[in-house]
Amino acid sequence: MKKVYLGIDVGSVSTNLALVDEKNRILNYEYLRTRGQPINVVQEGLGILASKMPSESPISGVGVTGSARNLVGVAVGADVVKNEITAHAIAADLFVPEVQTVLEIGGQDSKIIILRHGVVVDFAMNTVCAAGTGSFLDHQAARLGIPIEEFGTLALKSKHPVHIAGRCSVFAESDMIHKQQMGYGLEDIISGLCDALVRNYLNNVGKGKEILAPVVFQGGVAANEGIKAAFEKTLDLQVIVPEHYHVMGAVGAAVLARLAMQDRAQTSFRGFALSELEYQAETFECDGCPNICEIVNLSLDGALLARWGGRCGKWDDSPVGSGQIVK
Repeated sequence: MKKVYLGIDVGSVSTNLALVDEKNRILNYEYLRTRGQPINVVQEGLGILASKMPSESPISGVGVTGSARNLVGVAVGADVVKNEITAHAIAADLFVPEVQTVLEIGGQDSKIIILRHGVVVDFAMNTVCAAGTGSFLDHQAARLGIPIEEFGTLALKSKHPVHIAGRCSVFAESDMIHKQQMGYGLEDIISGLCDALVRNYLNNVGKGKEILAPVVFQGGVAANEGIKAAFEKTLDLQVIVPEHYHVMGAVGAAVLARLAMQDRAQTSFRGFALSELEYQAETFECDGCPNICEIVNLSLDGALLARWGGRCGKWDDSPVGSGQIVK
């Protein structure tokens, strides 16, 4: 019987699910928009994957990562819950052995991971400035009236890229409008925006980091050829975009699940039937001390499954990942 492992990466913009086998080969994946409903979207993704699963290959382990990993980890019955740095690093090393730098840019955040000999030695994340993320490009593409899918292709046609201030999204947009009014061509403006995003990323997220080859570029923005070209021009290094660049977090989570299950007999996965269950997530403020912690309750069909969010442990029972199972 072939063993299959499920990885789930739940971000603010996209939710990705991936299935890998015992040799870390990708069997299937789904890329969905989160739409502010992480559990509902995970259920949707599980429903799709269930129809593609061979009956003789049940799920042998589940790993979850991403910004909503605690919530989703409890909901699906994850065997391992890990941060995005670990998941993206292990996936990059899987496809590009000896990778030393991982550039990851998503819709709402970006990160850089420095590896040496397969071990993460440094990293940085940016969750504040929109000028270094995919949402910035989406917004500017909409302003310019072009599909984001054509953004990179147009950037590569530029002969004379314009310099656009990219220290923050407000300045970048203002400068872009100014360049339009001066009569610069669309391709040159788009190329300038790509350069601005890369410059912002390297000056903030990559500041002080030793960026060495091989360099792997992943996350949704890696689809943009203009950004890839801007990185290569600025770093004077080849930048590798893996085939499954947009679901690398989910792939890494699946690999982590496989590793975690080497010492365990049975998975905690609740099964694909959970795609039809009714989950409820509610919050309340604990007024027991000046911290005023926001406590999250996760219920399944009215029964309390998990609770977390407190700093003192008052509301905790027994841990699962970073969430808490209520017995």
